[in-house]
Amino acid sequence: MPDQPRRETRVSTKRRTYRRRRIVVFGILGLFLVTVMYVTGSLVAPMPATAAVTDHEQSIAQPAAQLSWPGFGASAITALDYPGVSEFHGTNASLPIASMTKTITALVVLAKKPLKAGDDGPSIHFTDADVKVWNEVVAEGGSWAPVVSGTSMSEKQALEAMLLPSANNYAISLANWAYGSMSAYLAAAKSWLASHNLSGTHVVDASGLDPGSRSTTKDLIAIGKLVLADPVLPSIVATKAATLPGAGIQQNTNELLGVDGIDGIKTGNTDQAGNCLMFSADVAVGSSKVRVLGVVIGAPTHDQLWAAVKTLLTSMQNGFHQVDVATDGQVFGTYTTVWGAKSKLVATATKTFLVWSDTPVTVSIQTRPVQLGNAGEVVGQVAFTLNGKTETAQLALKSKLPDPGFWWRMAHPGGLGA
Repeated sequence: MPDQPRRETRVSTKRRTYRRRRIVVFGILGLFLVTVMYVTGSLVAPMPATAAVTDHEQSIAQPAAQLSWPGFGASAITALDYPGVSEFHGTNASLPIASMTKTITALVVLAKKPLKAGDDGPSIHFTDADVKVWNEVVAEGGSWAPVVSGTSMSEKQALEAMLLPSANNYAISLANWAYGSMSAYLAAAKSWLASHNLSGTHVVDASGLDPGSRSTTKDLIAIGKLVLADPVLPSIVATKAATLPGAGIQQNTNELLGVDGIDGIKTGNTDQAGNCLMFSADVAVGSSKVRVLGVVIGAPTHDQLWAAVKTLLTSMQNGFHQVDVATDGQVFGTYTTVWGAKSKLVATATKTFLVWSDTPVTVSIQTRPVQLGNAGEVVGQVAFTLNGKTETAQLALKSKLPDPGFWWRMAHPGGLGA
């Protein structure tokens, strides 16, 4: 009997030892599983997304233009392909416009007898009545070109005879030919002006010799646009000289043709109007061309007129800026990960705007959060807007955003997660 307690004691001891061993084994196994789960979770867990910190102004602006206006009369200038780029100086009252009136005569005649590009139009036969008109113009002291009874010109040639030497007699003959009489022409001109909302313009003759033919600089800019939009007039006003039947060689009175890109439009000169010029030009700005239209009224002399127009045109040219709003590789921000990796946010293309004066180009940047990324990976875009026109450039990583690696993942479990 005494051996039984000892056997029970040994059994109990073995059970406790087994229990302790099982606890140790399961503890080690649990710790191993937790470690495996921790390591596995750390290695496969997604990296936290990083947002870009952008570094760019919200708008880009250049210095304001400083136009060099004449110190006399009234002036205006505009860039035809740039909405809102119109500048005016001096009075906005209706002023005598001298032979610039002939641009209206040309447009009203062409409204009745239109020409297509490349067409010469019907023949106009000149009679003793046209010779009489010529003699009357000479007696009045107006500008003229010869006319011979019995000769003929095409409509285009007659327009050249009117516009190049600024011949008053051809303005009258053209108006009579198209409308039958001067009174009928003037009625048509009044209606034409009203239809184009040119309320500041009034014509009382076809040539502009009468100071009652008047306009505003605003209306003259609108008239100049109509001249340049016509199929045949731009080529006529850009012609330096033409040989015409019965009139011989006729020179253009616009001495600035070919100077600083000037290719038109019409001179004018009377005691009341002074020396005037409605002008058009293609001016170079960087690699681009800007189409410019302007008018100067009231210069005391021709030399002052030519100088004023060139100075005004140059100042308009200098008021435009060719701006690279983005260049290939330009930095627009930075990505910095929580594990210390960095990559610049760079443009992948060059974008250029032609900007007038201090007109702002607005800038808008959009990016997406990034976890990991390779160099060149597109992660956003930058948009530039000027006068309703938008250009975009893609934004990409300049360098790789790598995985932080094993040891960082092990040391920063709290830094992981989406």
